[in-house]
Amino acid sequence: MHQRKPKSIPLDVVYMQKAVRKRNRQIHKAAINKGGKRKLNQSPKYVHGYQLFDRVQLPDGRKGFIFGRRSSGSFDVRSLDGERLSAGISRKKLKPLEKRKTILTERSMRLPPHA
Repeated sequence: MHQRKPKSIPLDVVYMQKAVRKRNRQIHKAAINKGGKRKLNQSPKYVHGYQLFDRVQLPDGRKGFIFGRRSSGSFDVRSLDGERLSAGISRKKLKPLEKRKTILTERSMRLPPHA
């Protein structure tokens, strides 16, 4: 029995996808203040025009997603595999590429097979 050659050619790129949440679920803090006032547990949605999981480009050309925001205007930028690209980069140095979606997609080059 002879084997057939595959008609498809493997690509040199890999697409990585990750599903992320849309909102913070816990609305109020667990401990209620005196007088029955509940304190909000959520940070603002937008910080200096950026929100969580926006895709941005760093000054060196690398692309990543915002995984952490600070009110000072610095952001934690990472790739989808968790590699930290920048721990606290200023908003002035970031270039917005696309707004967040519930499924984040990142394109990377396929690693060569091991010998």
